Amino acid sequence: MLVITVISQALIYLCVGLCIGHFILSIVKSSIQPKIEVNLNILRISIIGIVIFSFVPILQNVLFLSSRIGFIEALKTAIFTFEIGKAWILIFFISIVFLKFIHTFDQQNKLYGIFGLSISISLILILGWFSHASSIDRVWGFIGDTLHLLAVSVWVGTLIVVSWFSKNHENWFRFLKWYTPIAIVCLLVTIFTGVLLMNFMVDFEEYTNSWLIPYGQALLWKHLLIIPLLVYAFINGIFIHWRLKKISDFNPIPWARIESIIILLIFSATAALGEQSPPKVTPLKSENLSSLFQAFYQGQVAPDMIVNLSLNWPSVSLLILSILFLALIIFSYIRKVPDLFSFLMSLCLVFCVYLSLMFSIQ
Repeated sequence: MLVITVISQALIYLCVGLCIGHFILSIVKSSIQPKIEVNLNILRISIIGIVIFSFVPILQNVLFLSSRIGFIEALKTAIFTFEIGKAWILIFFISIVFLKFIHTFDQQNKLYGIFGLSISISLILILGWFSHASSIDRVWGFIGDTLHLLAVSVWVGTLIVVSWFSKNHENWFRFLKWYTPIAIVCLLVTIFTGVLLMNFMVDFEEYTNSWLIPYGQALLWKHLLIIPLLVYAFINGIFIHWRLKKISDFNPIPWARIESIIILLIFSATAALGEQSPPKVTPLKSENLSSLFQAFYQGQVAPDMIVNLSLNWPSVSLLILSILFLALIIFSYIRKVPDLFSFLMSLCLVFCVYLSLMFSIQ
């Protein structure tokens, strides 16, 4: 059930991002973006997906309670008593309005994008209000989680729609001129709010110790995946910008797609965080230790161990290897190597940095 819940939460981020990206591009002039065609069925599936995937945590509560009070009573309790159930009711009714809107509203109308974006943001506000961080700190948790999801949705949603639904790569240079500054702002907001949200869950001085439990492992993988993300963001925002100046028919779409796939992996790691108990409320016991940590760490694992890092030959060798993979990513762009090779190099980069950290633990 945990795997299903993690996947469903990652898909919520994807569905929200698709909606946000579509309506932002609906507002932007066609002369400064590629030709994009998003089938209305894709939007319908995304909206219905938000309803279905946001119900999965509720179903988890229903299955837990049903053995005690019966399925129907458990369903009523989970929906009408728990905060997450009340949030789902709001999401359900707003989604019905959303579906009716895209079915009846003329896409050529200038207000189409504004109204659609407003409804999408209202769903983000609901998800932020009933988030884990908001339950810990109602004000800053809500602000942090909402801004975090909004910034990621604007950045990623626009990128996903452009990279996967473009019919050509015309006007890509003009697209980058306005999208790159927005992406940079969204990245900065994401980093700031990410640090804020992390502070609710993990004491900064206990960051390495958190690797002992599943939450800390998911957080570490999320942070490591940001490394290739920044590399691709730099390539797509700077290198490709320069290349388009010289080669107008250069096709940047494959590289944008790789960046979007990396982001989807980060979504998965973020979703895993939401399903794990954070270090601040998780006492370290043998049964709480991460099986992933125990699989890769070579020493004796104990709940009371202090995780300190110290460079050694295995960790340094892996770190050098990760730098090599980083160079290969850039080399694959320069030499126009197939994008699949670059994607595999990015995964190798992340894995080598992870192993380097594991081997450097004293």
